Amino acid sequence: MTATKTITVALAGQPNVGKSTVFNLLTGMNQHVGNWPGKTIEQKTGTFTCNGTQCKLVDLPGTYSLSANSPEEVIARNFIIKERPDVVVALLDAAILERSLYLVAELLPLPAPVIVALNMIDVAEQEGMHIEPHVLEAALGVPVIPMVATKNQGIRELTQAIDGVIHGRVEYHPRLPEIRADHVEVLSEIEALIGPCVPEDYPKNWVALKLLEGDSEITEMMRACTPEDVWQQVHEILKAHEDAVIDVAGGRYDWIRRMVRAAVTRPKAGQITRTDRLDRWATHPLWGMLVLAGILGAVFWLTYTVGAPLQDLLEVYVIGAAANWASALLVGAPAWVNGLIVDGIIGGLGMVITFLPILVIFFATMGLLEDIGYMARAAYVMDRFMHLMGLHGKSFLPLFLGFGCNVPAIMGTRVVESQRARLLTIMLAPLVPCTARMVVVTFLTPIFFGRAAPLVSWGLVGLSLVVLALLGIGINKIVLRGERAAFIMELPLYHVPNWRTIGLLVWQHSLAFLKKAGTLILVMAVIVWALSYWPDGYVETSFLARFGRLLEPVGALMGMSWRMIVALLTSFVAKENSLATLGILYGADGEGTGLAEAVRTAFTPAAALAFLVVQMLFVPCVATVAAMWQETRSVRWTLFNVALLLVVSFGAGVLVYQVVRWLGG
Repeated sequence: MTATKTITVALAGQPNVGKSTVFNLLTGMNQHVGNWPGKTIEQKTGTFTCNGTQCKLVDLPGTYSLSANSPEEVIARNFIIKERPDVVVALLDAAILERSLYLVAELLPLPAPVIVALNMIDVAEQEGMHIEPHVLEAALGVPVIPMVATKNQGIRELTQAIDGVIHGRVEYHPRLPEIRADHVEVLSEIEALIGPCVPEDYPKNWVALKLLEGDSEITEMMRACTPEDVWQQVHEILKAHEDAVIDVAGGRYDWIRRMVRAAVTRPKAGQITRTDRLDRWATHPLWGMLVLAGILGAVFWLTYTVGAPLQDLLEVYVIGAAANWASALLVGAPAWVNGLIVDGIIGGLGMVITFLPILVIFFATMGLLEDIGYMARAAYVMDRFMHLMGLHGKSFLPLFLGFGCNVPAIMGTRVVESQRARLLTIMLAPLVPCTARMVVVTFLTPIFFGRAAPLVSWGLVGLSLVVLALLGIGINKIVLRGERAAFIMELPLYHVPNWRTIGLLVWQHSLAFLKKAGTLILVMAVIVWALSYWPDGYVETSFLARFGRLLEPVGALMGMSWRMIVALLTSFVAKENSLATLGILYGADGEGTGLAEAVRTAFTPAAALAFLVVQMLFVPCVATVAAMWQETRSVRWTLFNVALLLVVSFGAGVLVYQVVRWLGG
């Protein structure tokens, strides 16, 4: 191997074992975040130098095993088999060593050499466990590196082990797990039959083992490349030994017990650890809900008290100043040029920038909760409620943050591992009433309903959440056909957060939002501005107004004129645009009092309520649609969501108007 050759290192491990911390410590800012080819699952790659050798580090999806039970597991094992990394670093949680070693038992039979990185040694010691890494290394036959990644301990030793394995300076003689004796001969018989047919990249004994386990992907692969008469023999053997999966797993657990027997000293029976004490409250059916409510309430409070003022400051002193500067610079320029730059471009980019405080707070708090180990508890206590919509507990967290802004809510669905559950959560997130919707409701309800405004406001919020639940059930049952991914989550031990990891997470996600969603928002904002300006510079005679008049028959069913329909349409750029558009179209002076007087006489109580209902359920703003496309990478699902919300919002508006009018409203 030459000194200039780039070697590939794969980083494998279960969720919540500190992979992100190790990845960030090794690669720093030299990393790229994208998606695995053809998948919506995130792929992180980075580079680092190891004794003068350039290393490419690939962070494999977090997975508990290498069976074909999820896309993450298939991605991880296919990368190791087909891409042949030079070494695989298996990151384990020392405090749950036995459960972590199951993944190692599946990694060792694959072609790439394995290094075991034993992370969170300090947490294990706090829980009363004592692990001797050298004893474990002798038992496994592979390098074992003790680490405390949050304190940057063990990183140098890990890079030295990688370099030693790559250049043959470190002995590598892994002791592989074996299937239990009942099926040893059966395994050999299957391997002999399929041996000539196994694709070149795949180890023959591993393929035979996966067939015995009933692995669906490997079964389909071998059925396609094996002669019919040979496959029939294999099928008969597998059919006669359907219980072999027990012996395969049992052999791995026997191997794990042998590996840790001499290397691990456990706490005395009955000893209560720090995690046990905290979990008495955090996972309790009642107190756990109260703890979760308190934590999320604090996040909500932080978003409003810190994020909202910062958002206002950015809007006034950055976006407003830029708009004023541009207006002054463009004195004498055609009106359409001024409007395009000030309202379209600066306004579109301004929307992106003003989201940053909320995004930073969201990602920082979620990263902190994830890093200390609480996120798994929050998902656990909410799991039973989310099941009603075919989701599990993790989906509750991004949905809750939608009360602040739907954009971070959709981006926050990255904490949901299941692709189906993540998609359903994204579809439902726009129905959570964000602060922008609440601005419109808070302003208009006192005008329309006086002292009953608080009651009407709460009713509108409640309606949104009821519709969210009903649509969740409907989409799950009808569109996604009731599919449900198994919810398997390790409750990690509590530990001190790594601020470097949290900081990098906030930076990466915020930068990704600015690059991707920002581009889409800018383009769409300019398009909507153009439609509201052309052909003669007046909103009421623009193409947007003409389109609104086309929808006037639908508006009539809700007691709305075309002006109200246009106000709803302009809310696609930003929900607060409804107020500005109403002021323009009803001839108000742009101040709150003028708008109040104008719309009070223009709306009947039934039409006013219908307007607010549609506003709460209407298509989300352009930023949310852009985020939806960014996260799903699917035009089809994005358009489906937009069309669904159009139907639901107008349908609800028609129903509310007709019922209220029938009741005499």
